[in-house]
Amino acid sequence: MAEYLFWISIAALVYTYIGYPVVIWMLACLRNRGVAKASITPRVSVVLPCHNEEANVEARIRNLLASDYPPELLEIIIVSDGSTDLTARRASRYREDRVRVLEYDERRGKASALNLGVENASGEIIVFADARQRFESDAIKELAADFADPSVGAASGQYILDRTEGTSVGESVGLYWKYEEWIRKSEARFDSVIGATGAIYAIRRSLWKPLPAATILDDVYTPMQIALSGHRVVFDEKARATDRAADSTSREFSRKVRTLTGNYQLCQLMPRLLVPSYSLFFQFYSHKLMRLVAPLFFLLLLAANLFIAAQSVGASEQIFYKAFLAGQIVFYASVMAGGLLLRRNRRVRLLNVAYVFSVMNAAALVGLVYFILGKRNVWSVIRGQGIQKG
Repeated sequence: MAEYLFWISIAALVYTYIGYPVVIWMLACLRNRGVAKASITPRVSVVLPCHNEEANVEARIRNLLASDYPPELLEIIIVSDGSTDLTARRASRYREDRVRVLEYDERRGKASALNLGVENASGEIIVFADARQRFESDAIKELAADFADPSVGAASGQYILDRTEGTSVGESVGLYWKYEEWIRKSEARFDSVIGATGAIYAIRRSLWKPLPAATILDDVYTPMQIALSGHRVVFDEKARATDRAADSTSREFSRKVRTLTGNYQLCQLMPRLLVPSYSLFFQFYSHKLMRLVAPLFFLLLLAANLFIAAQSVGASEQIFYKAFLAGQIVFYASVMAGGLLLRRNRRVRLLNVAYVFSVMNAAALVGLVYFILGKRNVWSVIRGQGIQKG
C-alpha cells in the first residue's frame, strides 16, 4: 500500500507542475484559436473598489485618467468600502474628471463593492482594477479591442511585477508568475483562461451576474460564470498592469492564502465546476484543483517514503527509496536554509525559490483550514499588498 501511495503522489505532483503545463501547451499548438482583435471604442467603465487606500487612490485615478482611451468614452467609478481614512475625500477631488465616487458607510466586503460599482456603471465594457497597481497607457484600449471578437466574454490583462528594488522574495515570486502566465497563454490559445488577473481584467456588461456577498475570488468566479455561459475568457499580454513585487514572505503568504481559500470557496459557490459537464472541466481540475491538493501529496510522499525506507524490501529497491528519501530531506533542508537567507535578504536563487515554492504550498493547507472554519473576510489581510490570481 505504501508503495502505491508513493508512486501515486509522484505522478500527481509531476502532472500538476510539469505534465499539465506541457499538455496544455501542446494542445494550444494543435489548436490555436486566436482572438479577432480590432480597434473599437465602446464605452468603458473602470470599477475600482477601495478600503482605506488614501495613500494610493489619487495616484491610481491620475494613472487611469492618463489612459489613451477616448476621454468621453471612459468613466472611473471609485467605491469606498467603509473606509475610515480619507479615501473617499481624496477621490472626490476628481469628480469633475469623469470620476464617480460611491461610498458604503460600513464595510461590506469587496464583492459588495464590486456589485455597487457595476450596478452604477454605464459602460458596455467593465474593467476591474485594484488601487495599488498601475495600467500602461494603452491597457484599456487593448482590452477593449478583444471584444471586437463576438466569442469573447472576458479578457484578462498581463500582471507585471516590478522587481527594481531587487528583493529576493520578489525575484522568486516573479519567476512563479512567468511560469503561471505561460500556462495562461496556452489555455487562452487553446480555449479559455481559468480565471483572470484581478489587477486587470474586463467583461461585457451584459454578461455580468452579481457576486454572492462573501465571494473571495471575483476574478475567478466572474470569468468562470462567463465561460460556462459559452463565451471565451482570453489572455491579452498587451494589456499590462504593473505592481511592486512582494517585499516579504509574509505578504506573499497572505496573498496566496486568500487565493487558495477562494478556490475552495469557488467549488462551494459553483458546484457545477466539479461535474464533468462543461468544456473547461479538464483545465479547471488540472490548473486549480490539483494545485489545492498538491500539498497533501507532498506530505503523503514523505510519509510513504519514510515507511518504505524503514521496511525490509529488496536491496535494489531499498537503495532507491533511501536515496529518494535523502533527496526529500535535502530539499526540505534547502527550504529552511532558503527561509533563513530570505530573512536576511540574501540571494541564493535555488534556495530562495525552494522556500517560496514551499510557502505557496503551505498556504493551500492554511486556506483549507480557513475555508473549513468559515473565514471569508480575508481581503483585509492583504489590503494594499496587491491582489492577483494564482
